Amino acid sequence: MKIGVALPQMAPGYGPGTTLDWARRIDAGPFSSVSVGERVTFSNPEMVATLGACAAVTKRVQVLANLWVLPQHPMTMVAQQIGTLDQLANGRLEIAVGIGGREHDYRALGADFKRRHQQLDDKVAELKSLLAGEPPFEGADPVGPACVQPGGPIILAGAMGPKAMRRAARWADGISSFSIPGDAEEIAKAGELADRCWAETGRKTTPRKVSGCFTALGVTDASEALHSFTARYLGFLGPDLADMVAASTRASSPEVLAGILDGAERAGCDEFILVPAVTDLNFLEVASEVVAARP
Repeated sequence: MKIGVALPQMAPGYGPGTTLDWARRIDAGPFSSVSVGERVTFSNPEMVATLGACAAVTKRVQVLANLWVLPQHPMTMVAQQIGTLDQLANGRLEIAVGIGGREHDYRALGADFKRRHQQLDDKVAELKSLLAGEPPFEGADPVGPACVQPGGPIILAGAMGPKAMRRAARWADGISSFSIPGDAEEIAKAGELADRCWAETGRKTTPRKVSGCFTALGVTDASEALHSFTARYLGFLGPDLADMVAASTRASSPEVLAGILDGAERAGCDEFILVPAVTDLNFLEVASEVVAARP
């Protein structure tokens, strides 16, 4: 199982040097990818620009957009952004797409929050056509630049429930799931559902399975930092529910993280993403030791 690291873009203390410092250290470590997520009405830096910086200063790791909320955007612009990012990364780009869950982000971007699942299906089809070189309308030139990867990067689906997974099985190359406590049973169930939906749809290939969890390492009071980060990140759910979910987090010590990674691998995960709750670079030192110690 591969192990990637997200930038700590949602954590307090993210500053001007954080993107480049973390991307370079992730690239130099025993990790498989550097990833960036998308939120708008929050404190994080914008996803595409951040991914571009990561692509420019890394040479080895995959550059993962995790997760691109397609219904919020016009696909011609997304296609151009993907082509640009794939060029900057020299073919190392991967993307995960989904509907998101924050109505405020949709409103802030003037996007329609209704019928999000159907919008996603339609926009993925449009995006694939554009990345394959089809013009956006008759008489227009294709959207450029062309991706280094023919036809564009692999597309993972941020699908969770059975209905969303069945829809994703028609167009995705795999899934990007998430388990806040890093629970092996939860990860296994998501993978089993994906396998079943892929088979029911008649897909000849098995889905790539990516998961992850919130993690705090390399700081004092790591458990409190992890709880505080999670409650703040999930604040849109309301304070009581956000605090209850935050209480389920576990990955705040090397020993617990090692157990979570072992469980994820047994559950059939192809890649596990560590999502840092802190911006201290000591996180990467400790995480590197945990990954290096794995069999």
